[in-house]
Amino acid sequence: MLNVLQFIDSFIQGGTERQTIQLTRLLHESGRYRVHLACGNPNGPLREEAERLGIGEIPSFPLTSFYDRNFVVQLRRLSRYLREREIDIIHTHDFYSNIFGMAAASLARVPARVASKRETTGMRTARQSFVQRGAFGLAHAVVVNSEAVRRQLVAEGIPSKKITTVYNALNLNPMRPSNGSSREETLASFALPANRSLRFITIVANLRHEVKDHRTFLRAAWLVRQAVPDARFVIAGEGPLEQPMREVAAELGLGSDVFFIGPCERVAELLRVSDVCVLSSTAEGFSNSILEYMAAARPVVATDVGGAREAIIDGQTGYIVPVGDEHAMASSIVDLLHNPEKAGAMGILGQELVARKFSCGARLQRTEELYERLLAHRSFSVRRDIRRVVQG
Repeated sequence: MLNVLQFIDSFIQGGTERQTIQLTRLLHESGRYRVHLACGNPNGPLREEAERLGIGEIPSFPLTSFYDRNFVVQLRRLSRYLREREIDIIHTHDFYSNIFGMAAASLARVPARVASKRETTGMRTARQSFVQRGAFGLAHAVVVNSEAVRRQLVAEGIPSKKITTVYNALNLNPMRPSNGSSREETLASFALPANRSLRFITIVANLRHEVKDHRTFLRAAWLVRQAVPDARFVIAGEGPLEQPMREVAAELGLGSDVFFIGPCERVAELLRVSDVCVLSSTAEGFSNSILEYMAAARPVVATDVGGAREAIIDGQTGYIVPVGDEHAMASSIVDLLHNPEKAGAMGILGQELVARKFSCGARLQRTEELYERLLAHRSFSVRRDIRRVVQG
C-alpha cells in the first residue's frame, strides 16, 4: 500500500485547513493509501477533528523563519521522517508548507511531490511569490482550486502541464441541519434577536486578513439598511481585525445592527436563518464560503474574485459584483430582500449545482487520478534509468 503524506501549516479554522482535513479523510476512507498527516504549527481548533480521523500520530515541524538555524533543523527532521516512513507521495497545501515541504521532499527524494496554490493575487508579496515559484519548481505537480488560479500561475511562468485543477468540495450532509429547532430558537442560540420581521445578511469569513474586505461589506450594510430598515448583519469569523471592524460599524451607525458571533461551528444552522449570504473578498482562489452558502440553498452576493464565476451563475444562483463596490453589493442584496421568491429559487438552483459539480467524490477521484499519473510517470523514469545503467 502506498504511503501518502498530507502536510499543512496549522489547524486554524480556515478554508485551506478544512479542505486539507477533508481530503485526508477521503483518502483514508478510500482504503487505497496509508495516509499520514503532518503540520508546522500543531495548534488550532481543527486539531481535534484531525485526530478523530484515526490515522495515528500527527508530527509537527514548527518554524520560526525560513532564514534561521531552526529551519535547517526542521528541514532535516522532515526529510528523515519522509525517508523512514517511506512516503511515496507528499501533498502540501499552502504557502509555508509548499516551501518547507517541497524542500524536504526533494532532499528525501520522495517519488511524487504535489504542491498547491489556493489564492490569486493580493495575498503574497513579490518576494514571497518568487520563493513559492521556487517550491513549485521542486514539485512534480501543482494543484489549484480554480481555473482563475491556473491562469495566474501560467502567466507567472509555471508550465500548464504541471498544473491540475481540483475544485474544493463540500460534504452536503452537515449543511442540512437535522435538529427541529424553530427559527426563533436558532436565532437565540446565536445571540441574535429572535424577531420574525428581521432579515439577516451573513458573511462567513475570517477576520485575520484585510483581503476579506469586511469594510466594503459594512459600507454596503449601511446602504442596505437605508432601503430595508429591518435588515441585520451577521459576521461569523475570528481574528485580530474584529475590533477594528466593530469600530467601523460604530462609525457607520450600525453598532446595534451588526452582530459579531465569532468562529462558527454550526454554519448550517446559521445559514438556515440567513436570508442572503455575502463574500466581499478582494482576492480568493476558490471560496469555501460560497459553496457552503449554495449548499444551504441561500442566494449569494459575491465579489468577482478567483473562482467565483466558476461556482456562481450570475443572475441565476446569485449575483457577482465588482471588488470594493459597496453600491453594487448593496443593490444586489436589496434586490434579493425585496424579491424573496426569486431569492429562494436562486438558492435551490445553487444547491443543485453544488451537489452536481463540487462533491467529495469528484474531488477524491481527481486527486487519485493525479497521484496515479505521477507515480506511473516516476516509475517509468526509474525503470528507464535502470535500463540505461544495465545497457551501460
